[in-house]
Amino acid sequence: MKQQIIVGLDAKRIVRNGTGLGSYGRTLANDLSQVEGLNLRLYAPDEGRAELRKQVAERANLCYCYPRSPLAKPATPIFAPIASLYKSYWRSRGIVGQLRHDGVQLYHGLSGELPIGIRKAGIRTVVTIHDLIFLRHPEYYNWIDTKIYRRKFFQTLKEADRIVAISECTRRDIAVFGQIPEERIDLIYQSCAPRFNADSKSLPVAQVRAKYELPERYVLSVGSIEERKNMLLAVKALHWLPSEVSLVMVGRPTSYTRKILNVTQREHLSHRVQILHGVPDEDLPAIYAQADAFVYPSRYEGFGIPIIEAIRMGLPVVACTGSCLEEAGGPDNLYVAPDDAEAMATAIKQVLRGAEGREQRIERSQKYIERFENSSAARQFADLYASIV
Repeated sequence: MKQQIIVGLDAKRIVRNGTGLGSYGRTLANDLSQVEGLNLRLYAPDEGRAELRKQVAERANLCYCYPRSPLAKPATPIFAPIASLYKSYWRSRGIVGQLRHDGVQLYHGLSGELPIGIRKAGIRTVVTIHDLIFLRHPEYYNWIDTKIYRRKFFQTLKEADRIVAISECTRRDIAVFGQIPEERIDLIYQSCAPRFNADSKSLPVAQVRAKYELPERYVLSVGSIEERKNMLLAVKALHWLPSEVSLVMVGRPTSYTRKILNVTQREHLSHRVQILHGVPDEDLPAIYAQADAFVYPSRYEGFGIPIIEAIRMGLPVVACTGSCLEEAGGPDNLYVAPDDAEAMATAIKQVLRGAEGREQRIERSQKYIERFENSSAARQFADLYASIV
């Protein structure tokens, strides 16, 4: 029988975040649990959301672990602030003792962080860094958060045995801002959840269309609706698109959402823009499946997993230049400058249903993204773990 490596995974985002870092962690945990020789322990400061925990399949070689101290479980609401402070301390420092007690040989920080003191404790470490947008574009963050993220980044570099970037773009940023050679940084592309599959014949498309009152024809975008994502570019592009084509945005709202709504009202586009919040994961594939195309006008990303989801669901993509989106989508999708609404519209028109070459574009893109398949990422991480334990 192959010797088991006991691996701890930082599971805070797995149990709390519906998209982004949460999706990354859940997909990777599911795939790693199918690799022989790994015993996975998912460490989270609390149980988080049940519907997210359940997206990680139950297996004999996988379990969740939480703080053992009663301080993490307030007896009454009045002690909740104390519990919150303790859980933050536990994740940044206190977890190290629990990892040693549990016999963890390697700890993987899935969201760019490692506990302070873990190297001194003799536990080997891997950290995945998704992006350094807080350093590359600090204007999208408040001053205090930027300082905190910066401190955590440099502390993590001190603790990490191996650093993993999810794209060449992020790898370059780590090398530049961390002042370390790129050879110290492994590139392992981000995975996409298997539910995003254009071959699925069982999607509840009619039910989902009725549930959200989706327009007959629409261009789709998925991701937090924040200023960096630049969704106003897609809104303004509607002026040059056929009147029967709408824009559907799925994502967490922010103050930027109000800005979008104000523009749609002022420019008489409200009837062509639909914003959906709180969409459960199981409904997303059917929303993808009914779109004409996918737009991702973000000014800067670490990778852009929704692009991979869209391509797997059989959609052509229009995104923006300037970060890693060409790397994610490949050469057969279209990319425009992040302030050129007319160019965005021109590109979208080239990929709407019925456009010449659309199906060939999709087919070539699906071939391109085979490099991001789930089993490949899990196998690469398993090999990396084995090489440093």
